[in-house]
Amino acid sequence: MRIERFEDIEAWKEARLLVKNVYTRFAECRDYGFRDQIQRAAVSTMANIAEGFDRGSNKEFIQFLIISRGSVSEVRSLTYAAQDIGYLDSEQCNAIQEQSTRLSNLLNGFIRYLRNSERIK
Repeated sequence: MRIERFEDIEAWKEARLLVKNVYTRFAECRDYGFRDQIQRAAVSTMANIAEGFDRGSNKEFIQFLIISRGSVSEVRSLTYAAQDIGYLDSEQCNAIQEQSTRLSNLLNGFIRYLRNSERIK
């Protein structure tokens, strides 16, 4: 399948679901600093995939995918903190952890693919 737009990228689709999940889980959180940080990290994951796609080269795209991967790791790390301080129960934490891991794996695979291919755009 040829990728014509960032919306065609599986990692972007998964990142979009992660954003929805994080926003839903933390909608009632009154710790605004924590809530904003985990939400920003989730949005950054999705946004960097889109922004990187519209760059001129695979090298630049890969840089943005690496930033995205860092943001998803931040989400994963913050979910541990959220569980430890009682903002998430273990089931909620595990759900976000699993989703984050899937997304990291998609990003890793896409980065490997791009390192070995011509510009996909």
